[in-house]
Amino acid sequence: MSEVAQAALSVDEALQRSARGDRAALRALYESEAPRMLGVALRILRRRALAEEAVHDTFVQVWRRAGGFDPARGSGRAFLYAMLRNRALNILRGEARTDLTDTLDEAVPSEEEGPEQVVVRLSEAGALRRCLDGLDPRRRNAIVLAYAHGLSHGELAGRLGLPLGTAKSWLRRSLLALRECLS
Repeated sequence: MSEVAQAALSVDEALQRSARGDRAALRALYESEAPRMLGVALRILRRRALAEEAVHDTFVQVWRRAGGFDPARGSGRAFLYAMLRNRALNILRGEARTDLTDTLDEAVPSEEEGPEQVVVRLSEAGALRRCLDGLDPRRRNAIVLAYAHGLSHGELAGRLGLPLGTAKSWLRRSLLALRECLS
C-alpha cells in the first residue's frame, strides 16, 4: 500500500475512532493534519490568529460530528478539509459583518439604547460616523440595529414595521453606500 493510501486510511480510521469517543485518535488526527490545515486556513483567511481559530473550531466540530463521516461518500481528509473550508468562510463572513462596527465602543449597547445613541457614541472624527451621518436616518437606524444590536433581517423588519424584502434591500443598499463612502 502506498504512503498516501496509508495516510488516507489512517485519517479515515481516526475519524471513525473519534466518532466512538476515542480521544487518542482525535489527538493523532490533530497532530498529523493540523499543520497542513493551518496552511490552508492561512491561504483563505490571511491572518494567523483567524487561521488558528478555524483549525481549532474544525477539530471541535470533528469531535462532535465525526459520526457523520461516511467513507463511502469520500475520504476522511476531504471530510476534514471541507469542514475547515466551511469554518474559514464563516469566519470571513463574520469579519465582513464586524468591519463596520470597529469604531463602536467596546460596551455592548443595552436594549434601551436606541440607534441614535449608538451613532452618537461614535467618534466625532471617525470616518464611519461621517458616512453613517450621510445616510437617510431610517436606513442608518436599520444599519445600527442590525450591526450594533445584532438584529436579524426578520427582527429588523418587525421592529421597523417594514416588509422583510424592504428591510433586506435597505441594509444592502446602505452597506454599499457605506463601503463606497469609506473607500
